[in-house]
Amino acid sequence: MCGIVGYVGYKQATPILIDALKKLEYRGYDSSGIAVCNPDNEDIIVRKAKGALKMLEERIASETIKGSLGIGHTRWATHGEPSDVNAHPHTNVSGTIAVVHNGIIENYIRLKEWLQSKGIVFRSQTDTEVVAHIINYYYEKDHDIFSAVMKALRKLEGSYALGVLCRDYPDRIIVARKDSPLVIGLGKGENFIASDVPALLEYTREVYFLNQKEVAVLYVDHVDLFNEHGEKVLRDPYHVNWDVSSAEKGGYAHFMLKEIHEQPKALTDTLRPRIIKNEKTGLLDVHFDEVVFDTNWKNAHRIVISACGTAYHAGVVAKYAFEKYARIPVEVDTASEFRYRNPLLSKDDIFITISQSGETADTLAALRLAKERGVRVIAITNCVGSTISREADDVIYTWAGPEIAVASTKAYTTQLSCLYLIALKMASLRGCLSDADFSAALQELEALPEKVQKVLDDKATIQKFASQQFNKEKIFYIGRQFDSATCLESALKLKEVSYMHSESFNAGELKHGPIALVDPQTLVVAVATQPELYEKLRSNIVEVRTRGAATLVITQDTTGLFADIADELVEIPMVSEELSAILAIIPAQLFAYYCAVLRGNDPDKPRNLAKSVTVE
Repeated sequence: MCGIVGYVGYKQATPILIDALKKLEYRGYDSSGIAVCNPDNEDIIVRKAKGALKMLEERIASETIKGSLGIGHTRWATHGEPSDVNAHPHTNVSGTIAVVHNGIIENYIRLKEWLQSKGIVFRSQTDTEVVAHIINYYYEKDHDIFSAVMKALRKLEGSYALGVLCRDYPDRIIVARKDSPLVIGLGKGENFIASDVPALLEYTREVYFLNQKEVAVLYVDHVDLFNEHGEKVLRDPYHVNWDVSSAEKGGYAHFMLKEIHEQPKALTDTLRPRIIKNEKTGLLDVHFDEVVFDTNWKNAHRIVISACGTAYHAGVVAKYAFEKYARIPVEVDTASEFRYRNPLLSKDDIFITISQSGETADTLAALRLAKERGVRVIAITNCVGSTISREADDVIYTWAGPEIAVASTKAYTTQLSCLYLIALKMASLRGCLSDADFSAALQELEALPEKVQKVLDDKATIQKFASQQFNKEKIFYIGRQFDSATCLESALKLKEVSYMHSESFNAGELKHGPIALVDPQTLVVAVATQPELYEKLRSNIVEVRTRGAATLVITQDTTGLFADIADELVEIPMVSEELSAILAIIPAQLFAYYCAVLRGNDPDKPRNLAKSVTVE
């Protein structure tokens, strides 16, 4: 997730672009840049800098960049490490066309190869640079920048919000949107673009929210809107009456709630480029640009996973997935324990480490220990250019975008999606899944974002139940197999943000001690997505109800098996039990959020916790 801005008007563009980018730095903060049309020499002046926005400010502080037309960008890296070269804006070879982009161009490799065959030399590692060169390719044919942009858009697959400048058209900005947000601000003698409303509120409250596949051209005195066919669109602007604090959160009360709702898109961004169609068989397959699945994966003797906190819980789910799909033994360990117990490692192992930030100290130490023992290390992280991503042998990025809230939500589900992809690919390589079953599982995984959205659409049930239970003294989560792993993360999320005492138990272990804690001040949340274990879990729920506990059941069961023993029943869409963890965690995330708010806590900044744990 990145932030883009733009300005056309009667004022100097640079201060406005910098100020607007400051409002969007939460969307990306590993590099930034601006491109301004200079009226004196008609050149496009581009300035970029690695690091936080203040690095760009320092770079341009000693010069005067004239021009009342410009675009800007603050980056959350996906393709290419954070650097001056990979920072936006990107230009064509001659520097006469400049582009800023938020999103992912999924077919950029194929487009890049096509452009290189025509003699185009690329400067960066990004997917965005292809956009500038494709626009230039069409522009050289008829010298119509609007036509060139429209033709280029038809070549692009994936998501984008684009801002485009052309030196030969110093009176306009062309913008386009597909899947990534873009807002147009309407001023008097000036107009603006931004990825989010807060960047605009100082200048205007009259906006267009660009719709899917729409294109717009911004001039000083007006804005033209077009549909994907180039036909003009007319509509009234929207008046923004949010305060700045709310606008930064996209209208949500807290970043945590916003990020819970961003999961369908985050999952789509993470999954879609990696699930491809095999040209030989016509079936679905898995492809990572970052990892080559060679004979080491096929012949590995064991998977070892090490992580901390939420990432560790993703690893526990992965243990069940690898063993179920690929029939390979898996060991999962918290990184803080792994590094001190002199672990037994073999060069035939594959070591997977998971970290949202890519800077977690214990996880980094575990990674280094594994590398010292000669084990191949695969990192799963959300941060391009992080220490863990640099030191691992291979790195797989979760394209969740920045998480502002301390408690992880979308990072967790995108980590799971990557782990599922690896487990399925490994199962295929080891002959544990037929091509047809492999493809069917990928098709089901590909459909999960839509099902997550359905769970979110029914959040009112969870909100109401939280309003009845947020003062409970004890909350216990119970489940079996995959569900027991989901319970670990559910209990952590609740204690992180609500400060309620919550624990997770394997359901079959209740009678071996934990049931002594159950009384009328207890809430028991049962996760039930493993049909062959439904009857056993029902018995466990009856046991706690007999002792006065309230019960919430999160399930895929449609037979009514749990209806008479649940104080509240949350039904999630049907999915194979192996993939159920991504759906089952959503109601638990919502329950944690609503309990935190009802108890008067700030769920974005829970006490005593930090987003990235960089010390032991």
